[in-house]
Amino acid sequence: MKFLSFIVMVYLPVIVFAQQDVLNKDSNNMNIGVSAVKMRGLNPPKIQSFIVPGVLIGYGLVSLGDNGIRRLDFNIQRELQRKHPDFSVRIDDYLQFAPVGAFYALNLAGVKSKHSLVDGTALFVLSRAFVFITVSSGKSGIGRERPDFADRKSFPSGHAANTFAAAEFLNQEYRDVSPWIGYAGYTVATITGVLRMYNNKHWLSDVVAGAGVGIASAKLAYLIYPNLKKLIMGKQVMKYSLVPMYQQKAAGLSFNGTF
Repeated sequence: MKFLSFIVMVYLPVIVFAQQDVLNKDSNNMNIGVSAVKMRGLNPPKIQSFIVPGVLIGYGLVSLGDNGIRRLDFNIQRELQRKHPDFSVRIDDYLQFAPVGAFYALNLAGVKSKHSLVDGTALFVLSRAFVFITVSSGKSGIGRERPDFADRKSFPSGHAANTFAAAEFLNQEYRDVSPWIGYAGYTVATITGVLRMYNNKHWLSDVVAGAGVGIASAKLAYLIYPNLKKLIMGKQVMKYSLVPMYQQKAAGLSFNGTF
């Protein structure tokens, strides 16, 4: 319950902060108070987008008790170890970076994303910040033991959270170009989660909760970023250029900007 309380304390105030423009616009036409909040409230479509990740996180939280979901964890882990006792790969350590790598690769290939590279990078970093805060708090506060008994930092899965956050980020940036780009990101995220179980590093509920945390973190980043950028930049205009370069047998990016 401590982990659930932490999520509410972190996510709800941030969502409310992201809605301040909505309430500020309303204040020009009506008296702001309980009635105004009740009339507009939090933007329903944005709140509805958190239902799926909320269900995934809820599934993981339920598994912390002694119930059928937790017993399913044990059954799946035993079955995987019985059929693949020597399974061990490290590709899941790298797959978690694949969706965000695709974002930069597509941009450099000329397939423009919803946001610029600078804004996109800021959005990704913000989503990873939410992932880090939430996952770190869950691992230290809950202390669930891993299936391989390596430590007590099993819940939630950090790999799953990172990869699903990156997949949702890729989906947000390219869903207007092609939904298949987002599907590819989510496929990679799902494979990463499955590999964490095959490697005996996580229970199923760890992966499901991690997926929920990752998706929610990315959605939260998109919800709060416009207000956060306005708060930091004010009315300043940022001009920049970001181009690939190759010099002395080394490839990289050249960034020039004025703030």
